[in-house]
Parts: sequence; structure tokens; C-alpha cells
Amino acid sequence: MKKASLWTLLLLFFIACTPTDQTSDQPTAMDDIAERYVKLMLEIGQYESDFVDAYYGPEEWKPEAKKDTFPSGDFIERANSLISQIQSVEGDKDRKFMLVKQLIAARTKVETINGKVYPFDEEAKLLYDAEAPSYPESYFDSLVLDLENALPGEGNLTDRYNEFVNQFIIPKEKIDTVFQTAIAEARKRTMARYDLPENENFVLEYVTNKSWSGYNYYQGNSQSLIQINTDLPIKISRAIDLACHEGYPGHHVFNALLEQN
Repeated sequence: MKKASLWTLLLLFFIACTPTDQTSDQPTAMDDIAERYVKLMLEIGQYESDFVDAYYGPEEWKPEAKKDTFPSGDFIERANSLISQIQSVEGDKDRKFMLVKQLIAARTKVETINGKVYPFDEEAKLLYDAEAPSYPESYFDSLVLDLENALPGEGNLTDRYNEFVNQFIIPKEKIDTVFQTAIAEARKRTMARYDLPENENFVLEYVTNKSWSGYNYYQGNSQSLIQINTDLPIKISRAIDLACHEGYPGHHVFNALLEQN
């Protein structure tokens, strides 16, 4: 699964681009801010390998070399400065909102890399702009009861559940066949709804020793590398899930359309 956080979803070239309704070829204050934002993110990414998920902007924007020590204070100061500047500029509210949220997430990540610890709910809000739901215990009791009534057999619920789902584990020698079939169907349905670049494509690899089950590395030019972790058993439903989530209409399509537009 893709690591879902604001700071790791930095499709930097897209965010730096000017809005489509801009009529002048002259750079705007927001364009200047966005360029400095991208350069800041690329600098931070030198110290955290998962920080920048995909970058296909100008090569000259990439930093030349990182410092011997992590310059957290400089990164935080620059993020705060950009947030202040964005809020003083007139213009596209959506673009300003997105950049501010990204900068807050980046600043928070820098702080946590540097050792700062936030309570879970606060960190989730700062990094993901999300609030975890809170349910009473009775809510979970009702879900357990639904499972009890739905699953066949008798005895311990955990054992019955495992026995049921293990019927759908894909034998290792059939994993590629199942994934290629799921991808082909997902692509067919996606193509019926979206006009994708003619050259879009991705390479599928099977890997081990990863902390995730699947990951899309967008390469630019409508190309992706999708890796599937085969360390753990893969069920049929997970193959369909990953084919859609990483490929069609997931991260691969999302990134290709961002680049195209």
C-alpha cells in the first residue's frame, strides 16, 4: 500500500506549475513561492529517502549536496516563512490551501526527524490533515456479532475467520497470472472512463523484505515501476485491490494525468 501522508505525496512539479486559468506568461508571486517550496522539499528529501515520492521537474532545481548535519532549524524557518508569504498573496485559494497544508506537514516531519514527539491525534492532523474517528466499544462489538453471524462453522471466531479467508490465498506460482489478469481488467475499465497518455505503461516486479504490500514508483513520462511484496500470503481480493490502487485508476494513472495536464 502506498504510504499515505501529505509529505510523501509531493508530486512536486505539478504543485509548482501555474494554474490553468492564468492568462499571462509572466511569473507570479505564487509561482516564486511554489518554486522555493519545491526546492525546499527536495533538500529535505536528501535526509529522508521516503519524503519525496516523485519528482520530474527541472534538473537544475535539485540540490547539489547535503550538509553533514541535518539543518532542521533552517528547514523549519523556511517553511514558516513560505506559509506567511502564501497567506499574504492574492490568488488561487485551492493552490494556497494545498501549499500551506504541504508545508505544515513538511515542517512537522522535519520536527519528528529531529526528535520531537507529538500525541498521535495531533501528529495525524499535522501530517495528514486528518482526524482519526472515535467509536464506542459497542460499535466494535456489533461488527464482531456481524462476523459471527456471517461466517460458517462453529467455535472460535478467529479460527473460523482464518479458515475462511485462507481459501483465497494465491499459490506463489500463480501470483503473476492473477495480478496480470486483475491489472488487465482494471485497465480496461479505467480506459473506458479516462483518456490516458498513449505511451502510459508500468513495469511490474515481485520483491521481498519490504514494509508494505505494494508500491508505485512513478518514473515520469507516463511510466511507473510497481512492486509487489511476496513475503506474506496474498489473497485474491488483495490482488484486485493492489491492481486498482497502484495501477488503474490508482497512483500510476493519477501521476500520469497530473503530468499530462
